[in-house]
Amino acid sequence: MHASYISVAPTFSVVVMNWNGKHFLDTCLSALRNQRFKDFETIFVDNGSADGSVDFVRQNFPEVRVVALEHNVGFALGNIAGYEAANGQWIVLLNNDTEADAGWLEALHDAIRSFPAAGTFACKMLFFDERNRIDNCGFDLTATGTSIDLGRGEQDGEEWFSTRGVFGACGGAVAYRRTMLERIGFFDRDYFMTFEDLDLSFRAQLAGYECVFVPKAVVYHRYRGTMTKYPERQVYFSQRNIEFAYLKNMPLALILRYLPQRILHELGAAIYFTRIGTGKAFFKAKLDTIRALPRLLKKRKEIQKRRTISNAHLRSMLRTYRLGSKWNKFWSAWRDPVETRVQKPQAAD
Repeated sequence: MHASYISVAPTFSVVVMNWNGKHFLDTCLSALRNQRFKDFETIFVDNGSADGSVDFVRQNFPEVRVVALEHNVGFALGNIAGYEAANGQWIVLLNNDTEADAGWLEALHDAIRSFPAAGTFACKMLFFDERNRIDNCGFDLTATGTSIDLGRGEQDGEEWFSTRGVFGACGGAVAYRRTMLERIGFFDRDYFMTFEDLDLSFRAQLAGYECVFVPKAVVYHRYRGTMTKYPERQVYFSQRNIEFAYLKNMPLALILRYLPQRILHELGAAIYFTRIGTGKAFFKAKLDTIRALPRLLKKRKEIQKRRTISNAHLRSMLRTYRLGSKWNKFWSAWRDPVETRVQKPQAAD
């Protein structure tokens, strides 16, 4: 029996968001159909696609519930639409350009029973075409508010076979406890795309909800398979949203403590993006952050009210900021902006 026929609230609501990704959908939705763990529903959210994605799903995957939006509202709002339609005890997000291992949801269910207090579970994302190489095993956060994708580019091996606590989970394959989301909120509607998962993970950690990496919850991912080919747009949203997340969530004492490092990082980032030809998008992002300050401060007030962990505890979770490695990256861009733009168009972080 497919999960859509379960009469009671399922354990999982798997939300798959799509925008003109019809060519990915047979692989993605067939993998969900083949899951060993069956107590779930699948919600397909379409962001106004023009490639026949909605008709394809309705004709070939009748067990999937379709939420068809009129136009592209972005990753954050699209997933919010899926969340609002979901019935599950856990909200699971899955990129449309993935293939989940048959034991993916089973592994998440086992982890939930082993870690009953955790609020978020991060999956092991491996590259679709190199299935022994890691795309993402969750992320950590630096003292200056930048994220570090764990395992990115490494061979899958013993280091990544064990369950561990991480700061946050990539929104491409993640499980969120519904009761946690009802308390702290889901994605910020202002984000459109990029770093909405970091912001949510930060809010969860401040409210005392741990994030656990589940090594057996494996998903194969076509890295940046659904990203646009417009680097200026990606730079704008990443550089604006990383500021949104930092200003909303980082306690004031830690903002002041790490201010010199953050200033140096921003200076290097300005040089980097200017050199690779996306400086206009970078500076627009920072200007729009300043314009949004009244709204950000209002949200910050509510977030800090819910905080249950101390500054010392948060500091213990933050990774050391490696200024030298960042400046090496900025210097590489200065020396060879064309090569850097080809390899790393998305962001400095």
